[in-house]
Amino acid sequence: MTNCKPVLVCMLILAIGKFLFVGANEDRRKVYIIYMGSLPRDDYSPASHHLNMLQQVMGDDFATNSLITSYKRSFNGFAANLTEQEVQNLNRLEGVVSVFESKTLHLHTTRSWDFLGLQETTKETISPIESDIVIGVFDTGIWPESDSFSDKGFGPAPKKWKGTCAGGNNFTCNNKIIGARYYYSKDVNASARDEVGHGSHTSSIVAGNKVKDASFYGIAGGTARGGFPSARIAVYKVCQGGCGDAAILAAFDDAIADGVDFITISLGSNSRSDFKKDPIAIGSFHAMEKGILAVNSGGNSGPLKRSITSLAPWLFSVAASSMDRRIIDKISLGNGVTLTGKSVNTFTPNGTKVPLIVGEHASFPNCSAAIAAACPINCLDHKQVEGKVVLCSTLLGLQSGFEYGAFGSIIQYEQNMSLVVPYPTSGLDAKTYTLALSYANSTTSPQVEILRSEAINDTNAPLIASFTSRGPNVIVPEIMKPDISAPGVEILAAFSPIASPSEIGGDKRSVKYNILSGTSMSCPHVAAIAAYVKSFHPDWSPAAIKSSIMTTAKPMNGAEDKEFAYGSGHVDPVQAINPRLVFDLSKDDYVNLLCNIGYDTQTIRKICGDNSTCLSSTPQRSIVRDINYPALAIQVLPMQPFEINFTRTVTNVGSANSTYKVNVPSGSNMNITVVPQVISFKSLKEKHSFFVNVAGGKFPDNSVLSSSLVWTDGTHSVRCPVVIDVSQTH
Repeated sequence: MTNCKPVLVCMLILAIGKFLFVGANEDRRKVYIIYMGSLPRDDYSPASHHLNMLQQVMGDDFATNSLITSYKRSFNGFAANLTEQEVQNLNRLEGVVSVFESKTLHLHTTRSWDFLGLQETTKETISPIESDIVIGVFDTGIWPESDSFSDKGFGPAPKKWKGTCAGGNNFTCNNKIIGARYYYSKDVNASARDEVGHGSHTSSIVAGNKVKDASFYGIAGGTARGGFPSARIAVYKVCQGGCGDAAILAAFDDAIADGVDFITISLGSNSRSDFKKDPIAIGSFHAMEKGILAVNSGGNSGPLKRSITSLAPWLFSVAASSMDRRIIDKISLGNGVTLTGKSVNTFTPNGTKVPLIVGEHASFPNCSAAIAAACPINCLDHKQVEGKVVLCSTLLGLQSGFEYGAFGSIIQYEQNMSLVVPYPTSGLDAKTYTLALSYANSTTSPQVEILRSEAINDTNAPLIASFTSRGPNVIVPEIMKPDISAPGVEILAAFSPIASPSEIGGDKRSVKYNILSGTSMSCPHVAAIAAYVKSFHPDWSPAAIKSSIMTTAKPMNGAEDKEFAYGSGHVDPVQAINPRLVFDLSKDDYVNLLCNIGYDTQTIRKICGDNSTCLSSTPQRSIVRDINYPALAIQVLPMQPFEINFTRTVTNVGSANSTYKVNVPSGSNMNITVVPQVISFKSLKEKHSFFVNVAGGKFPDNSVLSSSLVWTDGTHSVRCPVVIDVSQTH
């Protein structure tokens, strides 16, 4: 009889080894996106094809469980759990444009419309043209019961709408919120409902109804309203803790097919990616193909230069600026001195001062003086801060003081915006903080009273927010970014009543409206203005709408980075509906740009799904700078004279018979020549080209040169910024 034990042992060892190998691979799996460009036009089953591709690289057993989602409505691709080796194998398969890891993007976290000049209307009826416009909001969801999203006065959804209300548990759409989707289905309470507040805030800025007597505990009171309240809202909840690339692409896939007219995206990455590996650039390109303009927040990483990550030329990238209502607070020291700070402090003092203690003096001995001054929670002695106001050199003191039972806090805070705080707090700039610190150290029993915040008028507005991300564009320096600036500081808008208004644990207050700052807030302002322009010009392309807003913006100044901080300037919705001339662009123009920044014909054809061809195998940067963008931008080397030529074409959308003369403001340190200097039109939609020569001398590294071209017919002005980045960096 043959002894079978050795064979069984070997088989067992092999089985265990295979199990361990698979388990090790499973541990290394990450979510990747396989982008495959446009959908094929013939009979094609995307999901089957995607599964077949996975089966080729990992076998039948694991392919089904690996596939997370297929993008199959508006473009082609899928997301799957993969190992690095499987990624390499997929990259070699036919039809793949790019494979990249799905990373987590971040949120770019009233009175603003009056400041912009878009006055509140008194009409009770909603015109069909206005109510046919659908705005897709990619965010944390929405609180559908908010008064800002009531459907009173709205009829049924427009006939063109192909979306659905798939809002999940305890979520109901209406004739205002006509669509809802969410992309995190593993949560047992999964729904499109907003548990954070951010999505409700951005949704109400772009299209919220008029709500009288809205305020944050009486601060910034008035009528809250969106910029285009007649529009419908379609909700795409792409953020749950973070905002995954795979979810964002799925939302684009759905929103384009659902039939939205605009997409507002108040989120982004902290890093810059090649367009074919950037989910927002990918999705917004396919949206542009269908006539949909995507508006994107520029980010809150300023004032660091080259920090903006919204870089694609077909995206409308938005910076944040202030408006004429600012929120401040005051503190009264025990020596009678009153200091002014920044916070949204809703707590009314009782008229008595409380003890003030310096964080350094309230810390454990094992913490160094420098660290203790910042008030990290592991340094503070709760027995010493309880019931007192703690003085801290960083924002760490805001949360640690609150958790340890302090009465309040005074923090050193340099941003030009006020934060909502969970207890009496004042944020002081460095100079003012030093005064408070000197007083606290000058007496054995320092005391302070923190007064309730108040709204004041700021005649210097608009000013660019210090936090707003800066250009230039690190991928395509010839495309100015950001494009435009809009209000993003201390904006009152709808909120989720189950979210903490200060985002600090333990703050149990429930509010219907909250005050937030960030390019997240400026982004939906611009989306609303774009929808407003479209209501007057329903046949305009996304590029024409974008041009109308950029060329009519109010010039700004005062920022060191100039247009790389605020783009074309501050939005002016009243002027945007009548721009007179527009710089239009088509998909072919963007394809031409991609060809000349290094994309080849094979890649372009996959992306576009047609026979698009790159005319040259060698990228031509002169073609890139001649793309018909409503701004002239370029990078030049330091301490070297330069001379650059640009070409632009304008389309007449004003008066049939009209003549425009160009003006170049003086004092820019550049010599700018425009040919011709006068252009005349005899009909609408007539086009004229002009040529611009920009020359300059030697300038040091990190200089920013700024000027503009202004075409005027004597009454109206069409302004085109000129901005030069003098830099070695790319």
